[in-house]
Amino acid sequence: MSSTAGPSTETEYERHNVADVAGVVALGACAVWSLITATARAGRPEGVLLAVLAVAAGYVCGRISGALVPMAAPCAAALAELGLALASPHAVPAPDTGSPLGRTGATAALLVLATGAACCAAWATRRLPARVALFLLAGGAVVAAVDAGSVVAVTACTGVLLCSLASARMRYRGLGLAGFGLVTALVTGLALALLKGVLPSGLDDSLSGQLTQHRVLLWRDALRLTESEPGLGVGPGRFGELSPTAGETLLSDGKPHSAPLQMAAEQGLVGVCLLVAVFCWLLYVLWRSARSTPVVLTAGAALTALAALATLGNALSFTTVTAGAGLLAGVATARPWGDEPPDSITAAPIRARDGRAS
Repeated sequence: MSSTAGPSTETEYERHNVADVAGVVALGACAVWSLITATARAGRPEGVLLAVLAVAAGYVCGRISGALVPMAAPCAAALAELGLALASPHAVPAPDTGSPLGRTGATAALLVLATGAACCAAWATRRLPARVALFLLAGGAVVAAVDAGSVVAVTACTGVLLCSLASARMRYRGLGLAGFGLVTALVTGLALALLKGVLPSGLDDSLSGQLTQHRVLLWRDALRLTESEPGLGVGPGRFGELSPTAGETLLSDGKPHSAPLQMAAEQGLVGVCLLVAVFCWLLYVLWRSARSTPVVLTAGAALTALAALATLGNALSFTTVTAGAGLLAGVATARPWGDEPPDSITAAPIRARDGRAS
C-alpha cells in the first residue's frame, strides 16, 4: 500500500505546483502588459498593478490561513466583508447606483464574497449547529443585499447560496466549474451583443432600460476605443480622458463600468485575453483543489457571480474586492492539515474530484 501512496501523493504535489506556477505567470503577465501599454500610451498602470498585488496577496493569505484554520479563515472573511459592505453603503459612485439593477460595485461584490465565504466555512465544519449557523450567516448577506436595494446583489447572493446547498449532490466538480465558466461567457457575450445591436428589439430595450442609457453609452465609448486601438489600447487609466460620455458626467470615476470592456479599451485585446486567463486559472486550481467538492463549487459560484458583477459594473475597481476574491480562492485551494468533514449535512461520504470515492 505504501508503494502506491507515495507516487500518487508526489504526482498530486507536482500538479499543484504546476497550477501555482501558471497563476504566477498569468498574474505576472497582467502586470507586465499593463506596464508595456502604459509606457507606449502614456497611461497610468497603478490601478492594474494594485489589483494584481491584491489578488496575489489575498490568494497567499487564503492558502496559509485555509491550511491552518479551514473553517475559521472563511468565517472571519465573511464577517469582515459583510461588515465592510454594511459600514460603507455609499462606496459606489453615483453612475453605478442610478441603474434599476441597483449597486453593481463594491457593495454587491462584498456581499457576494461574504455569502461564498460563509458557505465555504459551513462546509468546512463537522458540527451541525455551527454549519447551520454559518448558512444563516450567508442568508444574512442575502438580507443585507435586499436592504441595499440591489437586484443584482440579491440575485447573485441567492444564486451562490443555492449553488452551495446543491453542491453536496454534485458528483463531478468539473461539470460544475465548466458550467460556471459558461455562465461567465454568456454574460459577457450578452453585453457585447447588446452593444452590437444584434439582440431582438424587445430584449435590447429591456436590457438597455435596466442598465440605463448612461452605462450603455460608456460601454459604446469603450468599444469604439477598442476598435480604434485593438493592439495596445489607449493606455491604462486613460478611458476617462478619451470617453465623451465620461467627460460629460459630473461624478464620473473615469471607468466604463465593465471590466472586460475597460481592459479592451485601455490594454487592447491582449489585456482581455490575460483577464480571461486569470479567471480560467482560478477555475483550474479549484478543480485541482484537495478541498471537498462543496467548498470548491461554492467558491466557484461566488467567483462566477463576481465575474458577472465585474462585467456589468465596476466591482474590480476596489482593492477590498480583488483581495477578497483572492482570499476566497486561496481558502478553497488550501491543503488543510486535518481531514475534510463530510460533504453533506447527512454525513454522506466525501466525494473525490471526479466523483470517485476517496
